[in-house]
Amino acid sequence: MKKIFITPRSFLAHGKEYVKQMEDMGYEVIANDTGKQYSRDEFVKHAKEATGIVLGVEKMDSELLSQCKNLRVIVKYGVGIDNIDFEYARGHDIIVDRCAGSNSQSVAEMAIGFMFAMAKHIPDVSASVKNGGWERVYCMELMGKTIGVVGFGDIGTRVAKMAHGIGMNVLASATRPIPMEKLRESCAENVTLDEILERSDVISLNVPLTDKTRNMIGKEQFKKMKNTAILVNTARGGVVNEKDLLEALKEGQIAACATDVFTSEPPVYEPWVKELLALDNFVLTPHMASRTVESDINVTTMCSEKLIGHLKRMRI
Repeated sequence: MKKIFITPRSFLAHGKEYVKQMEDMGYEVIANDTGKQYSRDEFVKHAKEATGIVLGVEKMDSELLSQCKNLRVIVKYGVGIDNIDFEYARGHDIIVDRCAGSNSQSVAEMAIGFMFAMAKHIPDVSASVKNGGWERVYCMELMGKTIGVVGFGDIGTRVAKMAHGIGMNVLASATRPIPMEKLRESCAENVTLDEILERSDVISLNVPLTDKTRNMIGKEQFKKMKNTAILVNTARGGVVNEKDLLEALKEGQIAACATDVFTSEPPVYEPWVKELLALDNFVLTPHMASRTVESDINVTTMCSEKLIGHLKRMRI
């Protein structure tokens, strides 16, 4: 019997009806009900037998893909496909799809939450009070300030609209031309990345991780930012050079950074990483911006419908 392999732990919470649909189509469905991530050996074993995969964070490189002789469709349980060797898959007639837009609201809200948290010093002041302190500090008002939105896809445009809604000026940059309609909706000004770095009080990163965006924010970019600037990253860890970020925060080149992502997840706790995590003006959360019930329902529905649709069209 042909098999469908579903790796995300949260899928079954909202996807049992889709499992039933797949079984009615004649597939054996192996869905993660363990409550934890599959070991690499378990993942490889099931992937090599699958016709279709709903993929979470597990890595599907060319070495593994070359062993998946039955595989025809991969649908990412989320948006980023940097854990899939897309070029290899495309060259070997394996469809790769993703759930663009499924978690955009959740991630955009996290970006805005980070912005408020750092502008109002909430993490460090709260920690101080819990440790017996009562020192009040000056904060930043966001109304009238400028936010630079780097990457103007579905998440970036939502960040821009919310920021405009609280009275911020919005700058936008993207690797592709931004339609005028999208700019008008959020009253955004289309500028270069350098202009965003130089003019923004808050910079929100909302780009995929590609060869072009890897380390796009590093030593030279930090030098261009205001020393009062707040950097927010809900994109991918590799977009920011984290060693350069440590130096920028220590030297006061920027005021603060909040990120939901890191180049290695979880971080490898080397001395420089521990130093970064100990800074009062740095916040790291465990890649959870998209982790909401609403987002899980959206992504479960979308990835299931995409996988079922592809299989039906291919008559597999």
